[in-house]
Amino acid sequence: MKDPKNKCTQCEKAYDPDKLIEFDGKLWCSECIEEETTVCSHCGERIWKYDNAGDSNTPLCEHCYDAHYTSCSRCDRVIHFDNAFYISGEGDDPYCRECYDHCCNDNHIRDYYYKPDPIFYGTSSRFFGVELEVDDGGECDDNAKCITHIANDKSNERIYCKHDGSLEDGFEIVTHPMSLEYHSEVMPWEDILDELKSMNYLSHKAGSCGLHVHVNRDAFGESTAEQDECIGRILYFFEKFWDELLKFSRRTLRQLERWAARYGYKENPRELLDHAKKDYGNGRYSCVNLQNHSTIEFRMFRGTLKYNTLIATLQLIDKICDVALYFNDDEIRQLSWTSFVSGCTEPELVRYLKERRIFVNEPVESEEDI
Repeated sequence: MKDPKNKCTQCEKAYDPDKLIEFDGKLWCSECIEEETTVCSHCGERIWKYDNAGDSNTPLCEHCYDAHYTSCSRCDRVIHFDNAFYISGEGDDPYCRECYDHCCNDNHIRDYYYKPDPIFYGTSSRFFGVELEVDDGGECDDNAKCITHIANDKSNERIYCKHDGSLEDGFEIVTHPMSLEYHSEVMPWEDILDELKSMNYLSHKAGSCGLHVHVNRDAFGESTAEQDECIGRILYFFEKFWDELLKFSRRTLRQLERWAARYGYKENPRELLDHAKKDYGNGRYSCVNLQNHSTIEFRMFRGTLKYNTLIATLQLIDKICDVALYFNDDEIRQLSWTSFVSGCTEPELVRYLKERRIFVNEPVESEEDI
């Protein structure tokens, strides 16, 4: 006896039961269901084509579109919230990456979410990406253009400028990752800072500005386990020498609580790292932000337009990274601040440590920060 046949709802052709697909209470052959329906690319549910809230490339049920997607205001392409870009000063209209790049091609102050592929400068295994915030001089595209022209040339994009909502009337200067030697010997920081001062920008005195530094995670080891050991020791260093680093940072306690909070002291680096990896309330607004995939971000330091202060900050971070790499947990627990700074020999760092009265030798007089 032959197996019973069922008919497709649409074309009424007879098929074996296992060849038909049930949808909306009816049976469909594969050809007809493909003509009339589609599958939500987010949740996998089948929907009528006329109910597709997405587009032909990204079909979506209405719930998934509302919860996770939007449409480019220029080309109408459906884009996930995580991939939407917004142009500073032009409202809340979302753009896909291609349309955003087209609209912003002539803008020198990029949107906050702008993040180009990194270009690495210098020869090193350790690279420093600097984010310097400046304020009170205007979120002016012409000013940003001037700054980028000082730093960049036809073959090298060293910096770009971005909108930052935490600033009142300024912008953020972001470098591509550079070795410490490249920052101090090639990068035209002195010219950039002098130009910013001539434009009446402030950083330290603005009170709203930070100097944030990213360091690549793979500088601490090839494996995640090796990297975690070093990062745990970095966190421990910050907790152990919090008072000294507070003086170095030029931040107030209130500023740190808001923008770069401490994790809280633990008995050993591993315990501190485990604590930091948990659902910690400050998120990326921690003294050492661990939420980026390829970098860790040092956020404790106040902005500056003084060249010596900027370079000294990079040199200090470099020394802290050395301690994390070359000291074991017992050695870092026994380390004193005096022993640490005794190993600091770079003239910019030594001078700054003396200015802040946290060096072993006699302090020196300091110029006013800007």
